[in-house]
Amino acid sequence: MKTQSSQPISQQNNHNNNAAHTDKVAATLTNHTVNHPADHTVNHPAKAVATALRTPWIAKRKGQPNVSQMHYARQGIITEEMDYVAKRENLPATLIQAEVARGRMIIPANINHPNLEPMAIGIASKCKVNANIGASPNSSDINEEIDKLRLAVKYGADTLMDLSTGGGNLDEIRTAVINNSPIPIGTVPIYQALESVHGSIENLDAQDFLHIIEKHAQQGVDYMTIHAGILIEHLPLVKNRLTGIVSRGGGIMAQWMLHHHKQNPLFTHYDDIIEIFKRYDVSFSLGDSLRPGCQHDASDEAQFAELKTLGNLTRRAWAHNVQVMVEGPGHIPLDQIEMNVKKQMEECSEAPFYVLGPLVTDIAPGYDHITSAIGAAMAGWHGTAMLCYVTPKEHLGLPDAEDVRNGLIAYKIAAHAADIARHRPGARDRDDELSRARYNFDWNKQFELSLDPDRAREYHDETLPADIYKTAEFCSMCGPKFCPMQTKIDAEKLSELEQFLAKETK
Repeated sequence: MKTQSSQPISQQNNHNNNAAHTDKVAATLTNHTVNHPADHTVNHPAKAVATALRTPWIAKRKGQPNVSQMHYARQGIITEEMDYVAKRENLPATLIQAEVARGRMIIPANINHPNLEPMAIGIASKCKVNANIGASPNSSDINEEIDKLRLAVKYGADTLMDLSTGGGNLDEIRTAVINNSPIPIGTVPIYQALESVHGSIENLDAQDFLHIIEKHAQQGVDYMTIHAGILIEHLPLVKNRLTGIVSRGGGIMAQWMLHHHKQNPLFTHYDDIIEIFKRYDVSFSLGDSLRPGCQHDASDEAQFAELKTLGNLTRRAWAHNVQVMVEGPGHIPLDQIEMNVKKQMEECSEAPFYVLGPLVTDIAPGYDHITSAIGAAMAGWHGTAMLCYVTPKEHLGLPDAEDVRNGLIAYKIAAHAADIARHRPGARDRDDELSRARYNFDWNKQFELSLDPDRAREYHDETLPADIYKTAEFCSMCGPKFCPMQTKIDAEKLSELEQFLAKETK
């Protein structure tokens, strides 16, 4: 096995040296070593640029026709990124290399994003969570988007998608976000392509799309949603749907095809996109333009017709050693989630699955971070590799900071629950550590180990704020006399009881 040497991952302060505590996701961005996914103190100025961790790794690859992680993995090379990921995931580097070569794992790592701290998305790795930010024609400010990035990193986002749709300075915003981000950045280039023709969908052509895609790649975008799977012959299949086409990018492509009566240009020029992605190591995130937007439309003919096309597109990219993950629904009843995950694996040859939710009911506006986290935990358990978070404002409006916090924490819970259910290495270590702290009434340790320490401390201190209660053997639920955890079972007494019971059974 060939190996490209790399410096050890920064783990000087890692806690217990296990998989639950080795993530240093935001360390270079935040000037704060992240010892486990709950660590999220952000103390950096908005325009601080993270340390270029990968600069020496990338230098020797510049100018090569294919610089993708899959390209190297299929040559038997363990890149520095693979080695870094192996340490973060508590998995052998040889397994990481094999999974990337097979296409079951991706390491989104554009060569023009040197300050990225490599991470993996795949069935063998921990379940990941994506958060979304983005400027709109009504709100477009670089510092505001950097603040959103900081917030997402603070609450544990593993990747971030910039879904900006307007504002006139999209390139500046995207560059600033990439330069300040230690986590992979994804985009949907079709949005800027539409903005470049002032919203006139009919005026878009293939070269407009390719120009924007190459621009995003040059800027350092790590993965892009490409809506190449929706074909002109799929459009009649949506006529019996309750909510039609709910993908913004899918809707744009559908309108283009309906106007021109021509095939999807992202499909007809797919090989051109592959060539761009090879040069920069951009990963495909194949968009599910026909995902269901309600329970009624779940698992219908339109959804699965596109999925079959996405499988073919996956294998076409793999033939050129380009990394791929596949996006999925959406709104799916609880009893159909396992089937949907298995069908994606079958159609797409086990390429990583990246789902939005899925929401398991449509009747809870204002609480869709809950309706979707239920489905997300189920999807993660059955093998989905990454979950796109949903906030309480889904379907209602633009999320604020508190909505982002609630959405991310809900999804970190879902992803972690899936990791435990799949018995991933070290997944339960932190749970056990927190349980020991709880049993020992170590309140500060409980706060430290929780996904949202600030919220845990806030709720505890609402009724017992004094420092003395941080060592008290009770909380305000049971009070000082009725906490069951005060009942400490003496080992000697248990031994005596066992002897007594043994005599009784003779």
